[in-house]
Amino acid sequence: MHHEDWKINYDKIKEFRRSLKDKYGFPVKVEIHCKQFLMNKNPYHGKFSDDTRRKIFDDFIDFVPRMKIRSINVVIDKMNISYSDYKVLDNAFKYSIQRIENDLEKDHKSKYFMIFCDKGRIGKMRKTARKIQVYNNIPSKIHEGHSYRNEIKGLIEDPIEKDSKESYFIQISDAMAFVVYLYALRNLMKWQEPWAGRILKMINYGEELNYLDILLPILNTKASHKNKYGIVYYPK
Repeated sequence: MHHEDWKINYDKIKEFRRSLKDKYGFPVKVEIHCKQFLMNKNPYHGKFSDDTRRKIFDDFIDFVPRMKIRSINVVIDKMNISYSDYKVLDNAFKYSIQRIENDLEKDHKSKYFMIFCDKGRIGKMRKTARKIQVYNNIPSKIHEGHSYRNEIKGLIEDPIEKDSKESYFIQISDAMAFVVYLYALRNLMKWQEPWAGRILKMINYGEELNYLDILLPILNTKASHKNKYGIVYYPK
């Protein structure tokens, strides 16, 4: 998201959250954590019917493409990892940063960016971000077995930790990540994984494609030419 679009996007989110309050009684300040919400887990348990929770989720996904944002998604398939010291978080974060910088250099006026992340593993993420600003090795697509250095130059400061309860934007990232997660389980992974029973009670197989089609206008499809939605998949 470009900094000039932040206020416009924020106002749109506030207006949308008020609409959820008016239509369904969903409080404006309550966090939407999609997986827990659809599975009827705390803090949402028993507060909304299955039908209402599905409608709220559908409205949420329908709303997201109305904002001026772009989304880059990286999937690490743990079932496809062949060696024990594969660093899942390190690689997922590294690939994400690389593609953010590539996207900015090609399609935006500014090449500088900041990263805000949910609470959790900020220490490891900070270490990864610092490392690839000093040494970032990229495998060559032309010469197999060769690589070249391309250090990250546009990242401003270390990743900044923020509670998702206090950020509508992190909640939106969570919603998109959840849809990509459902898609990956059935469409990307080498060995397909079933969804949780509570999820299947709310969403049928195949509907994840409908959601991604809705989100398509804001997805960076150039991040991966092998996937319609631009989802980056590792290990290959």
